[in-house]
Amino acid sequence: MESSLERNNGRGFYKLSRLQRIGFGSGDLAQNLIYNTVSTYLLFFYTNVFGLNPAAAAAMFLVVRIIDAIWDPVVGALVDKHSTRFGKYRGYLVFAGLPLSVLAILVFWNGYSGSLIYAYVTYVGLSMLYTLLNVPYGALNASLTRDNDEITKLTSTRMFLANLGGLAVAYGVPVLVKLFSADGTWDTKLSASGWLITMAIYAGVGFLILLFCFSQTKEKVVMDDSKQDEVKVSDLVTEFKRNKPLRILAFFFITAFAMMSIGNAGGSYYMQYVVQASDYVQWFNALGSIPAFIFLPLVPRIKKLIGKKAMFLVFLGLAIIGMLFIYLIPNPQDHIALVLIAQFIKSTGVIVATGYMWALVPEVISYGELQSGRRISGVVNALTGFFFKFGMALGGVVPGFVLSWTGYVNDSETQSGLAQQGILWLVSVLPALLLILAMFIISKYHLTDAKVYEINKEIESRDAN
Repeated sequence: MESSLERNNGRGFYKLSRLQRIGFGSGDLAQNLIYNTVSTYLLFFYTNVFGLNPAAAAAMFLVVRIIDAIWDPVVGALVDKHSTRFGKYRGYLVFAGLPLSVLAILVFWNGYSGSLIYAYVTYVGLSMLYTLLNVPYGALNASLTRDNDEITKLTSTRMFLANLGGLAVAYGVPVLVKLFSADGTWDTKLSASGWLITMAIYAGVGFLILLFCFSQTKEKVVMDDSKQDEVKVSDLVTEFKRNKPLRILAFFFITAFAMMSIGNAGGSYYMQYVVQASDYVQWFNALGSIPAFIFLPLVPRIKKLIGKKAMFLVFLGLAIIGMLFIYLIPNPQDHIALVLIAQFIKSTGVIVATGYMWALVPEVISYGELQSGRRISGVVNALTGFFFKFGMALGGVVPGFVLSWTGYVNDSETQSGLAQQGILWLVSVLPALLLILAMFIISKYHLTDAKVYEINKEIESRDAN
């Protein structure tokens, strides 16, 4: 095995400055400020403020994900096949970022209250623009360097900043909505102004951060122009069939994002109706991000100590323990401290495991490049994007139907015992079952760091000849 210094001197194995890592990671901070606000609170806004029936909202989320299933491959092939004047991927941070920010504000506008058509138009448009931003951004990661240690640091920085955005969304949105709403609440029709102003602030700041990300990223490992004309939408199917690590990662993305979406969507209802402590909802949500600032900087060391597969299994197991803790707390309205402790344990496991999964994307891109001779980062990110959105679709559909089936009543200060039990399943039991499945899936991933290094070294040697 060559020394780290020798590896870093190799073509393609670029080292990045701290500012470059922060610049790239800030892209996820921006996307979380904008899209995480939508994914976390939109169902709650639709049912409690906008006036949609939970089942109708759930059906709309499913329709949007079906549209994404068609749109994602188109975007993946588009970004691999063409380059913007600012590069293959980074130009989309501006071109898609601006209209995405505008539509995010319109989604939370109550001017057409109760209109399912308005909800469909704005949410479909928002989702398509998010794909146009997120797929190139994901591909940007693999275009910065082949160095696996550097990618681990890059991913840790990215997830640290992503969780900073998550914290701003989790804690800040409920506080700001109540501050700007006409009646000081966040769950009535009179709180609509609070939602609109809050989303305008998050979208505006998010777009400025996207501009910073654009200014600090430089693509160095991209497909040769001579090969980009060969890229086709059908490459998604071909790549999925021949790339086993990609298939494993895709299924892991489904379970991980379904788990997070269901849990996040249920969190607001859990604090409102089960714990009956709406004043603590921002703390409950904030604890979903705070562990990131403690544990993500330690990820490179933990991975080096126990290996990435063991790291996944340990932290996924920790998340399951936290979820069971939430489920078993008796009379949670009398034990808010225990609720918050359980949330911290759960979130620690979820953040580390789901954060590090992004570091595997450049690995499966290189694995496919070795076989095909083309670095189709956009196509692979479109595939992973399709699967994580499929997971999010489950997260969007399941809570709405569970609430509907268990008799959740809009605009009611209290819910029946069955409805409360359904909410409890959303924040604990269903996510825990998905995590058990995720542990099984990731146990099948076989690309070690040494294997990935050999793959990248062979690609660079082949391209140099």
